[in-house]
Amino acid sequence: MSVALYDTWSRSLRPFTPLQPEHVGLYCCGPTVYDYAHIGNLRTYVFEDVLRRVLELNGYRVRHIVNITDVGHLVSDADEGEDKMEKGSRRSGETAWSIAQRYTAAFQSDWRALNLLEPAEWPRATDHIPEQLEFIAALERKGYTYRTSDGIYFDTMKQDDYGHLARLERTGLQAGKRVAMGEKRNVSDFALWKFSPTDSRRQMEWDSPWGRGFPGWHIECSAMSAKHLGPWFDIHCGGEDHIGVHHSNEIAQTQACHGTRLANFWMHGHFLTLDDKKMAKTEGDFLRLQTLIDRGFDPLAYRYLCLTAHYRSTLRFTEEAMGAAQATLERLRNTYASWPEGGTAHEGFVARFNAEVNKDLNLPRALAVLWELSRSDLSAATRRATVDHFDAVLGLRLCDWQADSPEVPADVVALLDQRRKARAGKDWALSDRLRDALETLGWQVEDSAEGQRLRRDGSAAKGS
Repeated sequence: MSVALYDTWSRSLRPFTPLQPEHVGLYCCGPTVYDYAHIGNLRTYVFEDVLRRVLELNGYRVRHIVNITDVGHLVSDADEGEDKMEKGSRRSGETAWSIAQRYTAAFQSDWRALNLLEPAEWPRATDHIPEQLEFIAALERKGYTYRTSDGIYFDTMKQDDYGHLARLERTGLQAGKRVAMGEKRNVSDFALWKFSPTDSRRQMEWDSPWGRGFPGWHIECSAMSAKHLGPWFDIHCGGEDHIGVHHSNEIAQTQACHGTRLANFWMHGHFLTLDDKKMAKTEGDFLRLQTLIDRGFDPLAYRYLCLTAHYRSTLRFTEEAMGAAQATLERLRNTYASWPEGGTAHEGFVARFNAEVNKDLNLPRALAVLWELSRSDLSAATRRATVDHFDAVLGLRLCDWQADSPEVPADVVALLDQRRKARAGKDWALSDRLRDALETLGWQVEDSAEGQRLRRDGSAAKGS
């Protein structure tokens, strides 16, 4: 099977070939753990999880890295304002170290609720200060840095192709709108190391050859990805908001230090919108996964909702869309559970499903193949085995799901036993009368290869 992926660097769909046979290095920008992740953040991680699953479907061994940003991410892309961790500490009254631990745990809980595959490593920025200092020192030796009163900066004018990922036109950038110049030489320059204030002490700060302080946001990913995957690996992922600043700066640093653009493929998930605007923690109007759970939604229903839109298209979140996703997932679960085990996956449907997911993760088309299969005249066991193959990519954990089994009253059990005996004796008229009696009591009975199956109000219970 061949895989084609959209590469933001080339703005094209490219055939994917790993840099090392059968092995794939995958780096995904993780959370800044000063607050809870919102469902827009989590949509990106669902896309990245599907990417990994598709690569593994094609026989690749994936080394998946997700970083934890627990220092250095300022509230402004212009290297202005507070560190988000320090700001979160001030808001909560906890230490920056404490909130990093708490929000990392909350993020990883959301991760597992969505059935995202565990990465090989969760590297933290604060655990990689030596690697970041070494990286900055290498940039300094190569003449890419300069010093201001508040830090060490990267000089983007040293690179003719700076900002190629985002197709930036530096001549069109203006200070005073998004970016305040301060002592920066160029509007696109960015901080590698920020000095601690002279009149106060930060909670997170370290000694460096340039003075006590803390790393800039972008340097952590260049340093950590190089440590865990090498300076030239297969795929780097993130949200579309990373293209213009964070990922452009990662590439600039790595080109200057190692002569590569860091990753062979750059892939980006698009936004989830709420009320037609991007969901953002800074706006205070974001939804957590736990909010959806508190409203009665299954977290895997949110995963299903994410699968209904291509990762490179904007997905609009509404309560109605979430409800429809939950209802559809429940229908899929009940249908799947009604099929017996022991079949063999259908080669034709498997090939069609694989072709769709291998074409830049076209999950909406892949789901269409699934629902076509569910309506086909193939045996139930074949359909179940085929969906098992699909679910290795979809990640809906269909084989683990069990319907809530309601308590079955004694009189219903007695009627069900009489009906079993009637069917064994081929007394079909009595069997039908007993079915009607069960329906009068609010129970539906279905006949299957395993015997009678009871249903009530959407719940299922095994019969005899």
